[in-house]
Amino acid sequence: VQLQASGGGLVQAGGSMRLSCAASGFRSDSFGIGWFRQAPGKEREGVSYIRSSSGQQYYADSVKGRFTISIDKAKKTVYLQMNSLKAEDTAVYYCAAGRPVSSAWSASRMYYYWGQGTQVTVSS
Repeated sequence: VQLQASGGGLVQAGGSMRLSCAASGFRSDSFGIGWFRQAPGKEREGVSYIRSSSGQQYYADSVKGRFTISIDKAKKTVYLQMNSLKAEDTAVYYCAAGRPVSSAWSASRMYYYWGQGTQVTVSS
């Protein structure tokens, strides 16, 4: 199982960016895909999760209304569209595959496989 995150970079506050997570080595409905982020000196936090089988989406309160997660099953790719970016969104973003229960989607321990991370920097 491999996850390849991409799409990070530098953007001004208020701007948009789309992250991609390309998955390989497993059936697209076998796992859900979550996005996490970790800023310097802070713990890793769950940003969003999509259940591949149903398409159900989950979001952290800090990104609700600004971020949208989606999946292209044919391409085995999950996207995180980030709009109205803020300086506090600056972090390394990781995608991960797992089968978390709904109430624990943001717990990193529920995920089996992790991508390498992509840096997102929002300048204010």
